[in-house]
Amino acid sequence: MAPKAEKKPAKKVAKSTSSAAAKKRKLAKAETYKIYIYKVLKQVHPDTGISSKAMSILNSFINDIFEKIATETAQLARYNKKPTVTSREIQTSVRLILPGELAKHAVSEGTKAVTKFTSA
Repeated sequence: MAPKAEKKPAKKVAKSTSSAAAKKRKLAKAETYKIYIYKVLKQVHPDTGISSKAMSILNSFINDIFEKIATETAQLARYNKKPTVTSREIQTSVRLILPGELAKHAVSEGTKAVTKFTSA
């Protein structure tokens, strides 16, 4: 019988650059409305602050309203067999979701924003 061949230890392979870069890369920060909430607060009440918990609640509220409006808008577009969502569907969704005076203010602010955007 021939003597057993000695096994050489496996060579260490250098880590690929992509995995090294992945460790260095930071996680993408979650998008929030916090800076916008803060800007509006300062416009309305310049000397008033807000706690982080209150800010988190307002951020959740905006995300919830946004989702409701987006869902309603998509349904309206589907009902009317339209492939595109326009400002008209969004306006109708806002009128359906928001109550009374709040809907009127939201529609007028939205109309103002769209007019400013299209004129620029």
